[in-house]
Amino acid sequence: MRTAFLIARKDLRQRLRDRSALIYGVIAPLGLAFLFSLIMNPIQNSTFKATYVVVDYDKGPIAQAFSQVLDGLKQDQGFTIRSVATLNEAKSEVERGSNAFAGDDKPKADAAFMIPSLLSKHVMAGEGGNLVVIGATGSDLAAPIAASLAQGFASELAAVEIAVRTALPPSAEQDATAMAALTQAATQTRNPVELKDVSAATKQLSQTTYLAAGMAIFFLFFTVSFGVSGLLEEKRIGTMSRLLAAPISPTSIVLGKALTSLVLGILSMTILAIGSTLLFGADWGNPLGVGMLIVAATISAMGILFIVAAAAKTQDQAGSFQAIIALVLAFLGGTFFQISQVGGFIEKLSLLTPHAWFLRGLGDLQGGDVTSVLPSVAALLAFGMVTGLIAWPFLRRAVQR
Repeated sequence: MRTAFLIARKDLRQRLRDRSALIYGVIAPLGLAFLFSLIMNPIQNSTFKATYVVVDYDKGPIAQAFSQVLDGLKQDQGFTIRSVATLNEAKSEVERGSNAFAGDDKPKADAAFMIPSLLSKHVMAGEGGNLVVIGATGSDLAAPIAASLAQGFASELAAVEIAVRTALPPSAEQDATAMAALTQAATQTRNPVELKDVSAATKQLSQTTYLAAGMAIFFLFFTVSFGVSGLLEEKRIGTMSRLLAAPISPTSIVLGKALTSLVLGILSMTILAIGSTLLFGADWGNPLGVGMLIVAATISAMGILFIVAAAAKTQDQAGSFQAIIALVLAFLGGTFFQISQVGGFIEKLSLLTPHAWFLRGLGDLQGGDVTSVLPSVAALLAFGMVTGLIAWPFLRRAVQR
């Protein structure tokens, strides 16, 4: 075992001296994560904004009820509700809102609500009425939201009317006073069921953290390859025969290269986790859980790349195979985009990659304790153990050839 440590120490010193491990293990992933965060964060953090204007010609209880609906909407960030005096003024603001290139400072609106006069009287008398919505042509989301609000309010009024006609005795159907009183009481009654937003611990990584973790696991396969491909490099430059001529077993040589890969992988992933946290504000979660995932992910990458090293005949061939496998697994595992957005068969297929399990483990860590990462850690270790056991006998024979 001492020989394996000496081989690993020599390889680590060599990789740190030529800065190749530093570039692939730290500089490149941090740089790409920073670049992607500059592009994606403004999109993720963009706030929806909409401006609505209201023309109230009614001033009655129905108009007041609709105003309460809009007042509740104003509590949400991004919505602005204003009242205007006339329909022409509202139309002018909506027309200006339709023109994306309008350069004046006049008020603009994404949609307008017009409450006609005598609406409350007609509704309370059971005669119905119209609530007019005018949407800007350039508004892809704000105008449909306004229409949905009006439709929902109209549906609630229809439910009130049905309740009133059901409760009102047949002999009093023509009694406008009784119908109006019962309608007003019905509109003021609270709904028996209300939806409430209950905050729960999220199990989803922020965009910055996801990009940093994705780049880390992607470049891990290149960083780990420095130790694995060292076997082929020793054969290429002729030092493998010297090692075998010395009292060194093939097992010690393979273990030394494996230790090199393990140290490089853990070191680069740890630096990326700390660096992205300090530089970009990423939140990887509990350090103990993150450490378990980093070690398990490194072992899984070693096992997969050991198979490549055992099958390749030259160092250049191994490098090509490793790059192809790293790219395929990264895309399939959701390194560059959240694979859950695709869903279906592709989402299930992604579980055949260490990348998906690593990112899933970090997501579970956001909404749970350290034990929540154990399934992902077990899956990553299974990847490494199975592939490593398959590659081991072939690697020992490849060393002796």
